Amino acid sequence: MVRVIPVVIVAGFLGSGKTTLLNYLLRNNRGTRIGVVVNDFGAVNIDAMLVAGQVDAMVSLGNGCVCCAVDVSELDDLFGQLAQPRSAVDVIVVEASGLAEPRNLIRMVIANPNPRIAYGGLVEVVDAEQFTTTSAQHPELVTHLRMADLVLVNKADRVEPEALAALREQITEWVGQVPVYATTHGRIDPGLLFDDRAPEQPKVAQQLSFDSLLDDHDHDDPDHHHLHDDYVSLSFTSDRPLNPRALVSFLEDPPPGLFRAKGCVEFAVAGERRKFELHLVGRHIVFTSSTWSRGEQRVSNLVLIGAGLDADAALKRLHDTIFEGETQMDEQALLGVWRYTPSEV
Repeated sequence: MVRVIPVVIVAGFLGSGKTTLLNYLLRNNRGTRIGVVVNDFGAVNIDAMLVAGQVDAMVSLGNGCVCCAVDVSELDDLFGQLAQPRSAVDVIVVEASGLAEPRNLIRMVIANPNPRIAYGGLVEVVDAEQFTTTSAQHPELVTHLRMADLVLVNKADRVEPEALAALREQITEWVGQVPVYATTHGRIDPGLLFDDRAPEQPKVAQQLSFDSLLDDHDHDDPDHHHLHDDYVSLSFTSDRPLNPRALVSFLEDPPPGLFRAKGCVEFAVAGERRKFELHLVGRHIVFTSSTWSRGEQRVSNLVLIGAGLDADAALKRLHDTIFEGETQMDEQALLGVWRYTPSEV
């Protein structure tokens, strides 16, 4: 079975904190090998310098990650290089130029014919202090937000709580159910964006960045408080198979605040013996199928992560996806699942 590498796009206007977010992900993931693609604007690739400390076309970072400074037109070839098995990359993060059009990047990822590449979602970073002004000058920024799977209101520590709440409320009106999280210094749990490697694996050397040298805050001080949202994580387990139509309906209309869901499920479809793995990032849904291992208990297990998530309501809706009929469903019930299954239709 081909291992699919998610491509997560990080976009946002100039100075919003994309490079800070990227460096935080590099320093704080649990051994995940990240392919970093920096698409900067201008002849001197400053963002690539901040991430890698140099501006080579492709450089190896201290933690085994790969950083590439490229033009948008080079992305297809670059994805092919990063997706090769010998690269051993687990996820690709594209830091878009502050002047980039995210729609074009999304289309390039979705249209990429490489079976090892899959779109992993768009993260839009907003400068809490400047966004009201910049969005008035550049109305297209609001359009960009509406394409996002996650909006991070960064630099939240630089504005008053009332102003932050008002900005988040305004953004929520624009983006609907898309989660809108407040962050400071780009600090977000990497597990929200991609799967970290198992915790028992040794953590590799941390990435040293110019950002850490320029930051006046002591990140190693345990008493230093960082403004952030409290994430809620909940687990769902069922030893009875699920109704695929009901589960797809749950994912297409997720509970407010849900951003990440992952796990494996068994469906109540006649003759179906496969295990279906599920990954949801924002509004982006992907199913893949595999075989249950010999002796493996055929149980559906899901983990949901979000902010402001009503755990009881979410679990109630998940419980309603358990199949209660006496006769299993026919294969047509899987049509919704196949719609979100790459290269298996």
